[in-house]
Amino acid sequence: MANRHLARSVVLQVLFERDSSGNVMNVEDASSRLQSYAQEFGARDSDVPFMKELLSLVIAKQKEIDTVIEKAAPEWPLDKIAAIDRNILRLGLCELIFADRTQVPAKVAINEAIELAKNFGSSSSSRFINGVMGAVYIELGEPGKNEGSARKTGPGGQGIGKMPVELLAGAVVFAKHEGDTYLAFVHDIFGHWTISKGKIREGETLEGGTKRAIKEELGLDIEIRQELGVNEYTANDPEVKGGKKRKRVTYFLAEAPFSDITLGSSGGLDDAQWFPLSQVGSLNFYDDTLKIIIPAINVLAQKVRT
Repeated sequence: MANRHLARSVVLQVLFERDSSGNVMNVEDASSRLQSYAQEFGARDSDVPFMKELLSLVIAKQKEIDTVIEKAAPEWPLDKIAAIDRNILRLGLCELIFADRTQVPAKVAINEAIELAKNFGSSSSSRFINGVMGAVYIELGEPGKNEGSARKTGPGGQGIGKMPVELLAGAVVFAKHEGDTYLAFVHDIFGHWTISKGKIREGETLEGGTKRAIKEELGLDIEIRQELGVNEYTANDPEVKGGKKRKRVTYFLAEAPFSDITLGSSGGLDDAQWFPLSQVGSLNFYDDTLKIIIPAINVLAQKVRT
């Protein structure tokens, strides 16, 4: 068994034991149990820091992870999921959402969770874990989907250019208030602040669709100032030929009155707020949205200086 896979197996044993005791085991006691399981499984001493860090992270983020599980598998209440599957998901989703992606690529987190399910779960566990992890991976925008590959084709050699394209648009919304500049962002169930966006409907322009989407999601009336850029990625869609489609998201910089935000009913979001420009750098964003947000901040900073 590969060393890191063995290390994850050890962490899983502690999580399962902690779950069986009602999750009352604190980090210190869990770390002590980790040492015992590491010796029992024959884990290397050099992997102990990795195991301790992963265990501590899962425990610290368990509440957020459990919320993600409930959203990704609404037909399966958390307490009805088999205990081993529940804890495999906690471990796998922790790595998928919160781990350093340069150390644990998204696909590694998913594959490792599936392997744990095959080793420790029931005959149906791996399919269940794969389904939940895959759903979350898609919701995250399939991070790292092109890692290690320069291919431009889809399943069975389907060219990316031939895939159906779904158009979306969003906006980095700003407002002026008492001499300060504020930005409005939405918060998703995966713990990230991100840019408000929506699908472009048939017959809509990108600008018109953006105004409608922001109104529906934030309750704000916006005026578009300029285009910021485009993000494009491939997503799974079982309803289209080939099972894949391209999502093309055009982002704008838009201004709104500084008024109360009313979060709409968009799935996967749990909060929306205004932030002063000085605080935006401390927020947790996705890497691809940062590529849009940073130019927006630069534009706004130039406006302030001039």
